[in-house]
Amino acid sequence: MRHSTQTEHGKPIRLHDEADFAAMRLAGKLAAQTLDYITPFVKPGVSTGELDRLCEEFMRAGGGIPATIDYHGYKHATCISVNHVVTHGIPSFEKKLKVGDIVNIDVTPKLHGWHGDSSRTFKVGKVSIQAGRLVDVTYESMMVGINKVKPGATLGDVGAAIEAVARAAGYQSVRDFCGHGTGEVFHDTPQVIHYGKAGTGVVLEPGMFFTIEPMLNAGSFEVKVLGDGWTTVTKDHSLSAQFEHTLAVTQTGYEIFTLSELPTA
Repeated sequence: MRHSTQTEHGKPIRLHDEADFAAMRLAGKLAAQTLDYITPFVKPGVSTGELDRLCEEFMRAGGGIPATIDYHGYKHATCISVNHVVTHGIPSFEKKLKVGDIVNIDVTPKLHGWHGDSSRTFKVGKVSIQAGRLVDVTYESMMVGINKVKPGATLGDVGAAIEAVARAAGYQSVRDFCGHGTGEVFHDTPQVIHYGKAGTGVVLEPGMFFTIEPMLNAGSFEVKVLGDGWTTVTKDHSLSAQFEHTLAVTQTGYEIFTLSELPTA
């Protein structure tokens, strides 16, 4: 493993070799498979605690360890965020999904020391036109941002592209949370913000690993953290959606490690 000549907050940015790519393909595949596996269980009446239990069981059966368990005291295998919960929703056997909900499930299996980090926002039954559009635009914004990734581009290019998609649809990109470098370290340099100015920030180099994970709010970008220290909600109680992929910068562009194996995803 090498390091870029660039640093962020005084910390170097790791550059990975082909062996690292191979390890991340396996970790990313397990993350994608976990979300594929849980998809048919996301339906009205299921509790978020049950979804968490099923995801943990699947990750462990695949040889992984849920990286979130005991991370800064967190006790669950996933984060599950419903409707106006932006991120870090805590699973509960009391919280049951209902028709019309949108729910983000975020998983990070750690496999042989490497982290595959991914999330999807699911529609529970028939959702409103507004909720469905928010989910679809959020996914689009992530993919538009990913398509900016190539050597010589900047993280500002990624953030600006995501923000442009959000604003064109009348949404706002959350500013308090960001994507992050990953690999053998769960959260590493660089930070990947989902707004900003093209041509600014870290210059992308082959071998960088990081997540792109925009959170779009139907209302204001402002959020607040609840008293449990984790659950983050929109200040105005508007809906929020998120998608996340883990990817690498390659010699010619990018490689997504967490692509779904479902034919319709």
